[in-house]
Amino acid sequence: MREEYPVSEIAKLLAAFDTLTPDPANPGHRVAFGTSGHRGSSLDGAFNLAHVLAISQAVCDYRRAQGIGGPLFLGRDTHALSEPAFAAVVEVLAANGVTTMVDASRGYTPTPVISHAILSYNRGRTAGLADGIVLTPSHNPPRDGGYKYNGTDGGPSGAAATGWIEARANALLAAGLGGVKRSAAPNASGHIHPHDYIGSYVGDLSAVIDMDAIRSAGVRIGVDPLGGAGLGYWGPIADRYRLDLTVVNPTLDPAFAFMPPDWDGKIRMDCSSPAAMAKLVGMQQDFDIAFANDPDADRHGIVTPSGGLMNPNHFLSAAIAYLFAHRPGWSAAAGVGKTAVTSAMVDRVAAARGRPLVEMPVGFKWFVPGLVSGSLGFAGEESAGASFLRTDGSVWTTDKDGLILGLLAAEMTARNGHDPNVSYAALTAAHGTPFYARIDAPATAVQKACFRTLTAATLGLRELAGDPVVSVTTTASGEPLGGIKVTTANGWFALRPSGTEAVYKVYAESFAGAAHLARIQGEAQAAMAKVFANV
Repeated sequence: MREEYPVSEIAKLLAAFDTLTPDPANPGHRVAFGTSGHRGSSLDGAFNLAHVLAISQAVCDYRRAQGIGGPLFLGRDTHALSEPAFAAVVEVLAANGVTTMVDASRGYTPTPVISHAILSYNRGRTAGLADGIVLTPSHNPPRDGGYKYNGTDGGPSGAAATGWIEARANALLAAGLGGVKRSAAPNASGHIHPHDYIGSYVGDLSAVIDMDAIRSAGVRIGVDPLGGAGLGYWGPIADRYRLDLTVVNPTLDPAFAFMPPDWDGKIRMDCSSPAAMAKLVGMQQDFDIAFANDPDADRHGIVTPSGGLMNPNHFLSAAIAYLFAHRPGWSAAAGVGKTAVTSAMVDRVAAARGRPLVEMPVGFKWFVPGLVSGSLGFAGEESAGASFLRTDGSVWTTDKDGLILGLLAAEMTARNGHDPNVSYAALTAAHGTPFYARIDAPATAVQKACFRTLTAATLGLRELAGDPVVSVTTTASGEPLGGIKVTTANGWFALRPSGTEAVYKVYAESFAGAAHLARIQGEAQAAMAKVFANV
């Protein structure tokens, strides 16, 4: 059954934000920063006014502790809870004397635009550096809210920063918000300043995308912002660069009622989901290339005439192959960054291009240093998030940028004379066809705790789906995976516990066919069943 979220439910959501007081003794009510910040619903006592006030004060305290004295770039997406959260954040920042940059038209601001603004401001500076906040739960359902903190490097904050902020925020919650400063008239404080996010970001796009090639080729582009923060950017992009670009869905609706149901009937603005993207996929023959972004525009979904919605792994592979052949300004040593659960096709493409491959744990924060230094030309995740360098080899964003990935698909179409799905087919002809899937398997809290001590010895696999195991690892680039990965010459699997649900995730891939993939999945779960039997 489709999950409906009528106006009356939005009203309940907003009322709960103001009136429901979280219980600091309840683990579900505490601030918890995951890989993409703190998320939750006001109806569950997980994202309420108290949380936003506490986190915002904690951010101010963290800035003082770290000597961060520059402006803070603040943005929000189109989820209903982002609006009252924005007002609360402004009150706290103003009371703490933080110079805060808000959208000049009080509109919505994508995550990558905040990253771009931070990096642009900090370029050439060694003191008075800027940082940022984005209020978004990404592609999550309409009932959710979210809070992300981006540091002075423009990227998602690492564990040290988020751990500090999380602990301080929870202490403030436990103290009944004692120590939280709020301004009754933040706009009159002199600390809130308008910033032209759209003009700054849009005007700089030609430094990262060949906009002239797109225009000259007359590529017909269709864009669905999925009711998100990117909506206000596509008109200015089309106008400035004279593109043949159509926004197929200009609707802004906090209930996201225009969305097709996702695979489980929920409303979820997931641009990598075939179910959620059904409307745009239905238009695949209307454009030379079409794409969508989630509400904070850090993810991308690419729809081609030749194949419909591309699997995220497929587009990442095609994009990497293209970029390293068409960016002469990049260093010859610039490599490819991928998460450990991203397709091994990326490994094969990187090797064919003579580029080093860096494999990291899940979370875009791990790619930030490489993008800043230029040692990574491209960094991407299997969940349809990526960014890459400017054409001159310098950093563009250190957070995922779904806007430039969509425009890159248009550039590839313009310069190759065919869509990216055709490019991917050429890669499979050269490197083999991978079969990739992620499934969830049930696991209790006790069973999920096993992953903290899981090793090659406890898993006990020397052979996988008929092939000798060539590596078993619980780390990537020296950092903990939060699980384990087993690899053979023809396939691999990775196991990680969910942080929020009673499941563990089974990522798997085979270059020997669908039946071989199923065998890998089965043997992976059987191995974990033996581990679980001993707890």
